[in-house]
Amino acid sequence: MSNSTVDASKRTWLIASGCAGAVGAGFTAVPFVSSFQPSERAKAAGAAVEVDISALRPGEKMTVEWRGKPVWIMKRTPEQVAALPKLDSQLADPKSARTAYPTPDYAKNELRSIKPEIFVAVGICSHLGCSPTDKLAAGPQPSLPDDWQGGFLCPCHGSTFDLAGRVYKNKPAPDNLEVPPHMYLSDTRLVIGEDKKA
Repeated sequence: MSNSTVDASKRTWLIASGCAGAVGAGFTAVPFVSSFQPSERAKAAGAAVEVDISALRPGEKMTVEWRGKPVWIMKRTPEQVAALPKLDSQLADPKSARTAYPTPDYAKNELRSIKPEIFVAVGICSHLGCSPTDKLAAGPQPSLPDDWQGGFLCPCHGSTFDLAGRVYKNKPAPDNLEVPPHMYLSDTRLVIGEDKKA
């Protein structure tokens, strides 16, 4: 009879310590298993960015961040849009036919945009990754041709881009500025990083 009491207390002790060990192992495993999931920062790095462009006026440009890159959103004036097709002969790739990076179908044209007045591009030069500066005003300016129609100048090596991000001929930059995937949720809301509705 005394043996069965000892056995019962041993069994209780073994069950209790086994349960405590299982609970401890569970608490230990949770951080380990969760470390395999991408962090919030990593998720945000590839996430689409929604932008309100309602305050953007003709001739103005804003910059947002997507995947750690500066993305320009510019509202071109009717005059700026009308001037773009006239520049084709001066450009290295006027229709964005090169395939250095994927160019959405809606950007393989002279305007490189879904809406004629709104231009969206990654603001990184295709030469060595510098960030071009705004030279939006037309006319003669230092380091630019006298017939300059407005655009962007990369100060590092002198590459010039028009207001559709197309690179001029005989410049160090081998390609146009990248147009990221994007779509409109409304006339004033833009999503960068997605171009297909789920």
